[in-house]
Amino acid sequence: MSDIKLNKTSAGSGATQAGSVHEHESLERSIDWKQGLAIASGVPLLILPSLGYFPMWVAAAAILVWGLSVLQGFMQNLAYAELATTFPKASGLPGFAQHVFKTKDYQGDFDKGKLIGGFSAWSYWFAWNPVLAIFAILVGSYLHGLFPELGSLFTEYQLSLLSGIVIFSGLIIINFFGLKDSAVLGYILAGVSLVPLVVMTVVPFTSGSVEFSNITNNWLPADWSWDLHHILILFGLFAIAQWSACAWETAAIYGPEYKQPAKDVPKALFVCGAICLLSFVLVQAAVIGVLGVEGVLAEPVSPMIPVAQAAFGDAGSVIAIVMLIAAMVLIIQTAYLGSARAMHSMATEGNLPRVFGKVNNHGTPVVAMITIGLFNLVLISMGTPAAILAASAIGYTCANGISLFAYVKAKRHPNFSELERPFSAPKGWKNVALLFGLFNIPLCLIGVVYLNSLEVGWFSTWIGFIVLSVYLPLWLYSQHESRQLTALAVAPAGE
Repeated sequence: MSDIKLNKTSAGSGATQAGSVHEHESLERSIDWKQGLAIASGVPLLILPSLGYFPMWVAAAAILVWGLSVLQGFMQNLAYAELATTFPKASGLPGFAQHVFKTKDYQGDFDKGKLIGGFSAWSYWFAWNPVLAIFAILVGSYLHGLFPELGSLFTEYQLSLLSGIVIFSGLIIINFFGLKDSAVLGYILAGVSLVPLVVMTVVPFTSGSVEFSNITNNWLPADWSWDLHHILILFGLFAIAQWSACAWETAAIYGPEYKQPAKDVPKALFVCGAICLLSFVLVQAAVIGVLGVEGVLAEPVSPMIPVAQAAFGDAGSVIAIVMLIAAMVLIIQTAYLGSARAMHSMATEGNLPRVFGKVNNHGTPVVAMITIGLFNLVLISMGTPAAILAASAIGYTCANGISLFAYVKAKRHPNFSELERPFSAPKGWKNVALLFGLFNIPLCLIGVVYLNSLEVGWFSTWIGFIVLSVYLPLWLYSQHESRQLTALAVAPAGE
C-alpha cells in the first residue's frame, strides 16, 4: 500500500470519502466487548463531581434525575448501537455524525454538511476532554483532605496539578503500546476501585447508616415551584446529568477497534448501561441517606469521604478513598481514550489537521493524547470541577443532539437506506431519536446555559462557547490541507 492514496468509497461503506488517508492512521481491531466494557467501566465514577451539586437545586429528587437520565441513555444508545453496526469503521458519536452529514461526491471547497458533522465530533471531544481536569482536581482534593502532611506542603491546586501531570503522563506511556494494554489496566483498576465503591454504597443501607427520612422528608426544596425559572433549572440539570449518566455511549467509540463490532458494540453498551442504572441511583441515595441534604451541601466536592467513614470507620475509610482515587484514574483513562479517538476520527475525516490522526506502530493516536494532556493541565487552573463540567456539558448536549439527528437522517436518506444493519433499534425509533434530539437541542442547551449563569456565572459558559468556536478556523485549515493532499495524490495521474 502506498503512503498516500485516494479513497473513493461511498459513505455507506463506513470508510473515508474524501481527502487522503495515510496508512499510519489506521486503528487496530484488537479488543472484544468485555475489554471495551472494562475500558468504559469508569463511567459510574462520573457521578462524583455532581453528588453535592444536584441536591443543592432539587434536594433528594436528585436520585430521580439520575435514574431518568440513565433511562434517557438507553433511549439514545439504542440509536447509537445501530449506527455503530451500520458504520463499523466509525469511532462512535464523532464518526457517525461525520459520515452521515458529509455530502456524497461534494465538488466544492466547503461542504456545510461536513462542517456540521465535524462540529458534532468537536463538541463530543470537548465533552469528554475536561473529564481529565475534573478528576485530577478531585484527586488533589481527596489527597489534600486525607493526608494532612501533604496539605502542609502543597495547596489543593498544586496537588491537583501534580496529580494531573503524573496521571496523564502515566496513561500516555501505558497506552503507547495499544488498546489491549489499556483494557488490562481497566480490568485492574475496575477490580481494585469499583468494588470498594459498590461496598461503600451498599454497606450504609445494610448497616442502618441510611436514614430514609433524609430522602422522603427532603424530596424537593421548600421553595420549589413549577414556574419557568425552575423548569429551566431542571433542563439544565438534565443536561449536566446526561454528561455523566448517558456517557456509557463511550463503549461505541471503539467501533474500529472491536474484533466483531456488530456483536461487541451492543453487548458492551448495554451491560455498561445496566451497571450505570444501578450505580447512579444507589450512590446518590446512599450519600443523601447517610448525610441528609444539608450534610451533602456541607461536603460539596467530596461527600464520599463521610460516607466511607460511615461504612468502614476512620481507618477503613482511608483505604476506601485511596481505592476510590484509583477509580478516578480509571475514568480519566476512559475519557482520555475517548477524546483521543474523537480527535483521530476528525483528523482522518479531514475535519481537523492531519497531525492529530497520526498513530504509532501500536495504533495509538499519541499526538492527540499529548495535546489533550496539555490542554487539561491548563483547564485545572479553572479551579472547581463544577465550572469545568458546566462548560463541558454544553459540548456534550450539542454532540448528542446532532448525533441523534444524524440517526434520523441515516434512517430516512436514500444514500443509507440499503446499508446492512446487523443491529437495529425497534421499529419507528427514528421518531424517538428525533424527540430526544430536540430535547437536547434546544431545551437542554438553553437550560444548561441558564443554570450556569445562576451558579457559576457566565465565565464557564463563555469558555464553552469559545472552545467550540475555535473549531471553525481549525476546520478551515484542515479543508485547505485536504485539498493540497488531494492535489498531490492525483498529480502523477495527470502527468
